[in-house]
Amino acid sequence: MSDTNAIGLHASSAAQLAEKLNALLANYQIFYMNARGYHWNVKGEQFFELHAKFEEIYTDLLTKVDEVAERILTLGYQPLHAYSDYVTVSEIQEDKQVADGKQCVQGLVKGFQVLIELQRDILSQASDADDEGTASLASDYIREQEKTVWMLNAYLG
Repeated sequence: MSDTNAIGLHASSAAQLAEKLNALLANYQIFYMNARGYHWNVKGEQFFELHAKFEEIYTDLLTKVDEVAERILTLGYQPLHAYSDYVTVSEIQEDKQVADGKQCVQGLVKGFQVLIELQRDILSQASDADDEGTASLASDYIREQEKTVWMLNAYLG
């Protein structure tokens, strides 16, 4: 009996990575809903600018939700798919009743910081497991999101 999965990774490594990816998925889902809320509820002088930016961000997050879930499936595991699980597992908390533009942007920065930290952990674990697919996904996300955090912080001054 082989101890590798369908894509040639050690079964124990794939299981550990799937668990980490499910945690990442939960964080992406909560963060996605926060970004949607910012988009819907932002008010103030920068409404038009922020409304458009938040839509750009939540659209990208939704793409990543799908990619992370599909990576979990590729590893041979099932992605979490209940919102109650997301709320329980996610480090990112629901951000409710936020309409101030600056607070919305600060919420985005905090959320991206959590994602980056999780993805760095996944990148390290995937590299150790010779899982180039997961490592590449995490690396691409980190690069993009580090730049986004820099830009959001520049906006905040």
